[in-house]
Amino acid sequence: MTGALPSESGLPPSPVHVAIIMDGNGRWAKARGLPRIEGHRRGAEAVRRVVRGAADLGISYLTIYGFSSENWQRPQAEVRDLMGLLRLYLRSEVAELHRNGVRVRIIGERERLAADINKLIDDAEDLTKSNTRLNLIIALSYGGRSEIAWAARRLAEEVVQGRMRPDEIDEFAFEGHLTTVGIPDPDFIIRTSGELRLSNFLLWQSAYAELIFTDRLWPDFDRADLESAIEEFQRRERRYGASSG
Repeated sequence: MTGALPSESGLPPSPVHVAIIMDGNGRWAKARGLPRIEGHRRGAEAVRRVVRGAADLGISYLTIYGFSSENWQRPQAEVRDLMGLLRLYLRSEVAELHRNGVRVRIIGERERLAADINKLIDDAEDLTKSNTRLNLIIALSYGGRSEIAWAARRLAEEVVQGRMRPDEIDEFAFEGHLTTVGIPDPDFIIRTSGELRLSNFLLWQSAYAELIFTDRLWPDFDRADLESAIEEFQRRERRYGASSG
């Protein structure tokens, strides 16, 4: 499900869906002699800035990689601090997001999250479900490979139960079983901190996404950086497998 398409007017296409791998919180804190959790706190402030900027710039979908399935392997104390910060974010930010017309949606293996966090997620999604200014998708306990495996299991169950034939499974049927069903694929993915990889993020959905890498550490990322990424995206020619004109 594609987002921005080549513009017939000759004007640069505007992105519909921007996704961000927020990286560099720990390095930001280490460079300043601060504990890692302070980097994560400053990263949460960057999320606030970028969400506001995305809404102001007319972006319809913003997906942020909040906590990967691999992040569970981090030291227990750090995971505990991150979960505490997640609780704080959900309690303190959702009301403002709602006032600003932002719809909140969470994707990932929610069964691995604590019951009280899942309650906060349910409340946030229910409160904001009718908002249309910006769709904010937060990937929590998320991994692209596990999402693909999960979708494959669901399709296999439908075949076993006789609701679908194997020859009916195509990429469109597969998309319909992903956690991002109904959400257009990202037009481009930003990764901060200078790392040059996707880290198991939106593997199916990023098939034709432009990739934009920046050395900026996530806690320093702001609206100007988002605007620069959009400008870079608009300079690129997206052919979706076709030859250039």
